[in-house]
Amino acid sequence: MTPASTAVARAEEVRGRLARVDDPELDEPVTELGFITAVDVDPGGSVAIGFRLPTYWCAANFAFIMADDMRREVLALPWVRRVDVVLGDHMYADKINHGIAHGMSFQDTFGNEASGDVADIRRSFHLKAFQRRQEALLRHLLQTEHDPAALVAASLAELRTLALNAEGERLRARYLDRRHVPGPAGPDAPAFVDAHGRRLVAGALPSYLRLLARVGVNAEFNGALCKGLLAARFGPASPDGQPGLVDFIRQAP
Repeated sequence: MTPASTAVARAEEVRGRLARVDDPELDEPVTELGFITAVDVDPGGSVAIGFRLPTYWCAANFAFIMADDMRREVLALPWVRRVDVVLGDHMYADKINHGIAHGMSFQDTFGNEASGDVADIRRSFHLKAFQRRQEALLRHLLQTEHDPAALVAASLAELRTLALNAEGERLRARYLDRRHVPGPAGPDAPAFVDAHGRRLVAGALPSYLRLLARVGVNAEFNGALCKGLLAARFGPASPDGQPGLVDFIRQAP
């Protein structure tokens, strides 16, 4: 591989890792939401990532969680030696960028301004994501004529081997990625549980799904609002990969 082709390949690897990072409230990848503005990779294994949010005053804890998740995901690549995540156009950009660059916690970064524990906030939104993904998978399975009683009786091992179409496989993968949130997720654990880790009951599925639908409606409204605000603020998304971002960060005071 030439240096240029290596850089392109590595930038794609970085984008692949960034696609694993979700907005904690919307449960959608930051890449699909248009939050990523730049990905720059240098030959020494340094990576710089620029990102933005829909408004200047987006919640600081959400911004911090996303920045921290981006850094952790990209650091998992074996060739990466350093990751700089730079939030732009945000009221707390300087604080967040400083905290992430120095490996600080949200509480240490914001001191007395910090409200709530980030770990608790992260779990709360992971639980909502679990519920949204579970609803989508269950509705798909019921619409494709899977028996409700068999579904709630199934173990996770049985769910993993269930024959599904392409859409079902996609929904199952997303659900399994969050199945651990409400409780144990070993092979013998129930495939479908509620937010407290209790196995679902077949006869109660219709009312349970109606309850979950409310979570989804709120998230979909917030998602549409965020996308509209982002487009109104910045216009159509531009390609990322601004050249020289790594050098810019190194030269910054």
